[in-house]
Amino acid sequence: MAKPFGFVTKEMHAYLDYPVAAVLMVAPFVLGLGDSHPLAKWLSVGTGVAALLLTVLTDHKLGVVRVLPYPVHVFVDGVVGAVFLTAPFVLGFEGIDAWFYWANGAAVAFVVSMHKPEGVPSLT
Repeated sequence: MAKPFGFVTKEMHAYLDYPVAAVLMVAPFVLGLGDSHPLAKWLSVGTGVAALLLTVLTDHKLGVVRVLPYPVHVFVDGVVGAVFLTAPFVLGFEGIDAWFYWANGAAVAFVVSMHKPEGVPSLT
């Protein structure tokens, strides 16, 4: 079934990737994540490093090497969203550790769900 509405274009997504990767690497230190479980800090940092590498390798406007098809990138983002939403339950994160992952997981899930398939005309 086709999505009735998707507004996050490939170009918009490309512009979001680098700042999101940076936030995932820096925010755990700024927010002091890791009180409920050490992985609360390092899951985000590792995901940020992986997100940076994924962005560099993706075939989109800001990709550097452009060997990874964009749909694969979007799929990986969806997996990250699901992992972030479930990590607090599975790993026992509490407090800000849990809320950080729930908020980021929800944001990623939203962006992925609002992805506009390539070749679909714009509403503007």
